[in-house]
Amino acid sequence: MRPGTHVTDAILRLLSRDWAGLGIALLPAAAGAWCVTLGTGWRVLGGVLCAVALALGLGSLRHLVHVARVRVRYPPPGRMIDVGGYRMHVLAEGDAGPKPTVVWMPGGHAGGYAMYRLHTLTRERTRSVLVDRPGSGWSDPGPFPRTTAAEAVELLTALEQAGERGPYIFVGHSFGGLLMANAARRRPDLVAGLVLLDPTPPDAVAFGPSLATLRHAARDQTALALRHLFGLHALAPKNETHSPEDPARVLAMVETRTKANCAAASILRELSPGGITRVGWQTVVHDGELSPLPLLLVAPRDLTGGDKIFDTVDDPEESARVRHFFLTVRERFLSASSTARRVYTPEGTGHDFPDHVPEFVVQVVGSLLDEHAPGAPDPL
Repeated sequence: MRPGTHVTDAILRLLSRDWAGLGIALLPAAAGAWCVTLGTGWRVLGGVLCAVALALGLGSLRHLVHVARVRVRYPPPGRMIDVGGYRMHVLAEGDAGPKPTVVWMPGGHAGGYAMYRLHTLTRERTRSVLVDRPGSGWSDPGPFPRTTAAEAVELLTALEQAGERGPYIFVGHSFGGLLMANAARRRPDLVAGLVLLDPTPPDAVAFGPSLATLRHAARDQTALALRHLFGLHALAPKNETHSPEDPARVLAMVETRTKANCAAASILRELSPGGITRVGWQTVVHDGELSPLPLLLVAPRDLTGGDKIFDTVDDPEESARVRHFFLTVRERFLSASSTARRVYTPEGTGHDFPDHVPEFVVQVVGSLLDEHAPGAPDPL
């Protein structure tokens, strides 16, 4: 473990507590009071420090009031499941009957509620489960550091402790796809199929060009945690079209708690060459490791909507190479299972296609459900 990692984890662990702002505000307050006692020459500095402490304290109180209101207005829609001293939120609905249970995992480090539309479309035909990773959604922060490998174990534990029973079809989008593949590798006996929605390929992190969106992701989440901690919550944009009870709006409000940003900041450190090197052996799913598990790789044909991310260089030839790299590197997931299949998303869709064409995603997942229906022919 590189120097400073323990310190970073300790800082994120502290910032993940919504009351931490009050403790931080005491530092300039104490320093300011000490300066005042030193005499006239120090009183101005002491006054400035006390003013800073007051501003931080008021901001922290504003955040705590906001958190209390959110807790009352948006209680957990599912159950809080103990996974070993901390709790994970699990929302399970529908009757599986003879079919597998579908478990959803969104991208980034968002709470499971981000896939609520997919969940509602699925629960009518089988059991559907949304799980909040520690720190996200309604789940407790959990231990630090956050890693994909640890969260795969936590996911499996939460499902077991919630009384859910396989077989499962694991569905994961983007970074959530990497998590679901990792969970399937650990417990293939519980998994009937794996659907990866444009999953994050570790090779892109280890060998791809340096992308600012990945390089600064952990830093940006830490900065957002500090803003929230001192009451600087982002206001809804003027063109906001979500209703107050829209799942995206609900999750955005719930995740103004600092634990969401701190957990994301911790795990997103994996998305760097050094980070993936440290955790790669436990995180990456290698060629053939999921055989013969049915695996569907669902992704766009091109990089629609990704120009700002992928066109990182001015040289046209180098830019073309970058785009080719990102188009092909995700295909490595097809090597994980001998029964893997490729599915293209509708024309014009990009990386965020689960939000834009949820019916298509449910249809793809339904194709695996139908293969496990009683009397269904062998797809191979």
